Amino acid sequence: MKINDLRLLLKDKRVMEEINKHLWIESQKAGYNIGLEKATDEWLNLYAMEWMKYNMPEQYAKIKNRK
Repeated sequence: MKINDLRLLLKDKRVMEEINKHLWIESQKAGYNIGLEKATDEWLNLYAMEWMKYNMPEQYAKIKNRK
């Protein structure tokens, strides 16, 4: 994903809710707060494309067609 795609994604309130869930879950596993930056990086790398595929199919298709 390009930086503009990431910016668009991070403006979505639903994405931030998912990142906060990821932050909580991974912090619980680790036994300490892993931090929002790490949680955001992990979520974007692990889950962003699948999330977009389901929740933003038009944007997902544009990204997939660019590759």
